[in-house]
Amino acid sequence: MTVTVRFAPSPTGRIHVGNVRTALLNWLFARAAGGGFLLRLDDTDRERSTEEFAKGIERDLEWLGLSHDDFMRQSDRMARYDEVRDLLIAGGRLYPCYETADELERKRKRQLARGLPPVYDRAALKLTAEEKAAFEAEGRTPHWRFLLDQEATGWADMIRGDVTIDAASLSDPVLIRADGTYLYTLCSVVDDVDKKITHVIRGEDHVANTGVQIQIFRALGAAPPAFGHHPLLVNADGGPLSKRLGSLSIASMREEGVEPMALLSLLAKLGTSDAVEVRGDLATLIGEFDIGKIGRAPARFDMRELEALNAKLLSETPYAAVAERLERMGVLGGVAFWETVRENITRIDGVLDWWAVVNEPVTPQIAEEDREFLALAASLLPETPWDQETWGALTGALKAKTGRKGKALFLPLRKALTGREAGPEMHRLLPLIEQDRARARLHGRTA
Repeated sequence: MTVTVRFAPSPTGRIHVGNVRTALLNWLFARAAGGGFLLRLDDTDRERSTEEFAKGIERDLEWLGLSHDDFMRQSDRMARYDEVRDLLIAGGRLYPCYETADELERKRKRQLARGLPPVYDRAALKLTAEEKAAFEAEGRTPHWRFLLDQEATGWADMIRGDVTIDAASLSDPVLIRADGTYLYTLCSVVDDVDKKITHVIRGEDHVANTGVQIQIFRALGAAPPAFGHHPLLVNADGGPLSKRLGSLSIASMREEGVEPMALLSLLAKLGTSDAVEVRGDLATLIGEFDIGKIGRAPARFDMRELEALNAKLLSETPYAAVAERLERMGVLGGVAFWETVRENITRIDGVLDWWAVVNEPVTPQIAEEDREFLALAASLLPETPWDQETWGALTGALKAKTGRKGKALFLPLRKALTGREAGPEMHRLLPLIEQDRARARLHGRTA
């Protein structure tokens, strides 16, 4: 059996970290097994699906490196869904219902008032041909429900273990709306059958839906795939992540300078028995992946954790891997500059601040009691060599002359030379600043 999985977003908005976690788990599962990954756009919602969102999904996955082996759109497969519709109707598994939304709501309220579960009562199955004709003469068009076998449906879930759904506690699901459009529940099954999907890995909010879909698979004479339902992401406080999706879209993260591997490293390890550590490439994540490591508890997504991983990744990134990006940003300091500042940035655009410190006017931060000390430093600043030994020579001479040491020695120099209280190691940063500029800053001049 060739393992084949799918990621099936709807192009009705931007994909976010919750979506990408599902995509990544599927992608890693397939790659670890030498299998295939299908990208399927579930775009049957004609009003909300747009080409802009569809292209955005492909662009986001490409940026993350989650390549697909096959691609399809549900909007291209309406004729196939029509075929399956007719088969299910002929087999007595799809039946027409004429209740309006208001009528169904009134039914639910009456059932709840009587202490009964608000399950559809299958009244439509009792309609005569004449009653159906009367409804249609009124201008009503039917929606179509799938006739569930009212029995327990179970499966061995790859993450949750043995799961059983009692179909008798569920309403017969609507598969076709009154306007003739298909719902995900049917289309997904048909696509999975036709594309020979072997494993479906998705969020635990689909558990009840899986019980229904397994019955549809069987009604079509197809063996259901294996299922795995992972816990959903929550925010750092344990609340719903959905309230913050605007800032957690993949497009927003890309625009804000999040590194793809920092995000993937976090999402691959959240909620697993592995420690959350940054990884430099997808091949490493593939080698470490085991779906059995995914736990049952909700996984907390914390932007602070992502920031830390992003910073860690950048601090370990060689110059060759970022050279083109730095050049596009106008940062032309080469290996020496990058290796000096990379441990002091959280996002790559942080290099622009340090590039400005090195190459643009800086207003020194000088306390009145340090002016004489810094003027002495300017006079002791060696002309040559101007390299990583310069800082040690300067501070050594100042210590001998003034007796200052520790913070009293180093901090006034840093604040005068950079305008900041913290930053890269000064023995590496100082040689990147022109000598005349450094001397002027020690004298308290903006330079």
